[in-house]
Amino acid sequence: MKHLGLSLIALTASASPLGLAQAATIYFGAYPSSLMLVDESKGAVVQHIPLATGLPTNMRLSNDKKRIYVTTNDHSGIEVVDTTTRKVIDSFALDTPTMRYRFNGGAPDPTGKYYYTVLEKFEKKLDHWEVSKPLYAVIDLDKKAVVKTVEVAAEDENGNRSFRAPLQVSPDGKYIYQFRDKIVILDASTFKVVDRIDLSTPEEGGIASVNLGGALENITPAGQFVSLFNASDPYIHNKVFGIARVDLSTRQIEFTPIGPAPTTMAGLQVAPDGKTAYTVTSTAGNLGNKRCELWRFNMNTKAVEQKAEFSCRTRYYFGISGNGQKLYIYGAGFEVEVYDAKTLKYETRWDLKNDTTMAGYVVLQ
Repeated sequence: MKHLGLSLIALTASASPLGLAQAATIYFGAYPSSLMLVDESKGAVVQHIPLATGLPTNMRLSNDKKRIYVTTNDHSGIEVVDTTTRKVIDSFALDTPTMRYRFNGGAPDPTGKYYYTVLEKFEKKLDHWEVSKPLYAVIDLDKKAVVKTVEVAAEDENGNRSFRAPLQVSPDGKYIYQFRDKIVILDASTFKVVDRIDLSTPEEGGIASVNLGGALENITPAGQFVSLFNASDPYIHNKVFGIARVDLSTRQIEFTPIGPAPTTMAGLQVAPDGKTAYTVTSTAGNLGNKRCELWRFNMNTKAVEQKAEFSCRTRYYFGISGNGQKLYIYGAGFEVEVYDAKTLKYETRWDLKNDTTMAGYVVLQ
């Protein structure tokens, strides 16, 4: 076991190498059962993609950006959306009259045949429902069924009960990385733990990461995962935050400290040129005495260049536009607040006329 004194804060992927002059389309999860497509140039919904299996809870963009894997809540469903045609090309529910599942997101293998996740099974007995412990699971997307489950080790159970810990599969498909209160590296064929890297995750409060499960694409070579982390010294345990780079093939970690860690921080977003990144932070407190800020980083010097306060929501999510020029605060409501990425000043508000879910978002041309 490795003890590196690192603490994971956010695992997000939304910055994509899109043309600066071309408006992108944002995919949001929408109540009660659809994906909502928003034209960035108009700030308006231009299409709904109905989901037959219910409420979207998580979206995962494939590495080639040709498909979006959507998990849904109503009947433990998975829907696959073709990003070219903007249509659902596969849809199925795992629940049966005697067996139900609970899971939230996951990761496809490099071939797109299997989907890895963590779930609980609810099996109907004569007079009660029997609930399993958290299970690592393989879903065969061709057979549309759970084809393998393995019990999560006792020491990892608590870290798997939220079902929101992002998963990442190594380029060769041999290893699965789970990012939560620690990094757990699993053999993809057996789900046996290969390595554990101790982490301690701070409370997120009202901030939630976009959690698409991918790496920060503009600064990440193939086979690596980059995110915001905290590091704690072994003597007086002062926490500093920085950017960590995880090599998914060699399991090596490179950490660059930036400064003292705020109370909460989530949602690192990188501009398409890879030179600038943004995050949101929050101080301790509730509603009236909570302070929320936008931060801008220089990715070459790893320094914070600018900070600006914005109006806190009770719960919110953070994103960036396809061209890197706008920042978004959204979630738990119908509205998206738009900020200028250069000045960090509020610009406008989009009324989507539909509540967004906790599924995160995907930005595509």
